[in-house]
Amino acid sequence: MRGLRRPLARRRPELVSLRTTFAVSFAAVTAAVTILVGILSYSSAARLVRVDQQSVFTQVVQDVQDEVRQQEMSPADFSSSSPGHDVVRPARTDVQVLGARGEVADHGSPVLPVTAHDRSVARAGAAGKLAEHKDVRVGDDLFRIATVSLGDGRGAVQVAQEFSDTEDLLRALQQRTLILMSAVVVAAGLFGWWLARRITRRLRVLTSAAEDVARTRQLGIEVPVAGLDEVGRLGRAFDRMLGRLAQSEEDQRRLVQDAGHELRTPLTSLRTNISLLRRIDELPPATREDLVADLSQEARELTDLVNELVDLAAGQSDAEPPQRVDVADIAEDVVGLAKRRTGRDIVLRTSGDTSADGRPGMLQRAISNLVENAAKFDRDGQAPIEVVVTGLARPGMVRVEVLDRGPGIAEPDLIRIFDRFYRATDARSLPGSGLGLSIVREVALAHAGAPFASARPGGGAIIGFTLGGFHGATRGRDAALPRA
Repeated sequence: MRGLRRPLARRRPELVSLRTTFAVSFAAVTAAVTILVGILSYSSAARLVRVDQQSVFTQVVQDVQDEVRQQEMSPADFSSSSPGHDVVRPARTDVQVLGARGEVADHGSPVLPVTAHDRSVARAGAAGKLAEHKDVRVGDDLFRIATVSLGDGRGAVQVAQEFSDTEDLLRALQQRTLILMSAVVVAAGLFGWWLARRITRRLRVLTSAAEDVARTRQLGIEVPVAGLDEVGRLGRAFDRMLGRLAQSEEDQRRLVQDAGHELRTPLTSLRTNISLLRRIDELPPATREDLVADLSQEARELTDLVNELVDLAAGQSDAEPPQRVDVADIAEDVVGLAKRRTGRDIVLRTSGDTSADGRPGMLQRAISNLVENAAKFDRDGQAPIEVVVTGLARPGMVRVEVLDRGPGIAEPDLIRIFDRFYRATDARSLPGSGLGLSIVREVALAHAGAPFASARPGGGAIIGFTLGGFHGATRGRDAALPRA
């Protein structure tokens, strides 16, 4: 079957929230640290306990050996029924006495097992001979047993230490450690979930706003994100971005509406004149000349209008890199070119430091528009057009103004002459698109300045702009145009 193929439906991946990821990660890290610390702590504690028990038992056996070597002792000296047996029987140990043949002369509690090696030690002639047994099970308990000979075949004494109770203690410690680690991990998970929820709350608000913008395509949504951290900065940056996008969309919409309105008039006139061309043979020669002249004039005006629209929509050469320029030098080039084009007397006056950061092409276009505007409205004037470039007190701030002796500007028009396509009542019969001063306004705002217009004492107008530094391609709709 021909036609467009529908793509296979892709399964939407499972969405894992940042809150869940953060909580799980927090719990995992805490669990790893807790387990590691618990294992190390338990291992160290168990090792210390076992080493301590071993050292105690070793010391007890050593004391018994020293005692039987220094004194001639018999099995009766270690008997539990003999006077002073608490002295000769080591504390915290189980003692069992063996006779000369290795028989149990006085059993311990519990009774300790006797091996053939223990009996041979009991028959040994040397005092202090040792036989050791590890991990000997007596009933349900484990013991360490050491058999020490009394010498001269008199028998031996068995010393035993129970260490199963120590292992029971360590097992209890191990269980408590596991319970504590589990509690810490659970608490860490709950705390991580709470902390992640608190941290990501503003991110969820920001995400919801972004999803609303993507779904509704409405850029006027306010982002209610506050705070001085990275999330707050992101929220404010996102809010500013939406504001600028909304402003850009509004500017584009207004530009299209205004351009459509302005293009409609010359296009209608062109269609009317073109329809007359079908009957050009019927027209008298003078009418033919007027018709061709009208077509040429309308074509030029339409070309100028389209060029200015392109310049305005492109942001007045935003790709041009900013640099340090001397505004007076730019004005001098504009004045020289305008003199050759118009044949008018144009005077340039400069004062102060006129250097600033900006885009020379944009500044040249703005000053050229001012001069052309003055020449157009003061077409038959005899007085020279004056261009004044003044460096202000603050470094990088420059004032540019163009003075003419034309008919001047009416008070109601002063605050509107910089609007796109706006033309005063007295200027509607003159050629032009109404975009020249709008471009001046855009250039001034892009350089952190503002346009201005006022009536000139003695007749005429003063129109210009200020520069306050370079702000990239920023154009603000809220910049107020000062009244003269």
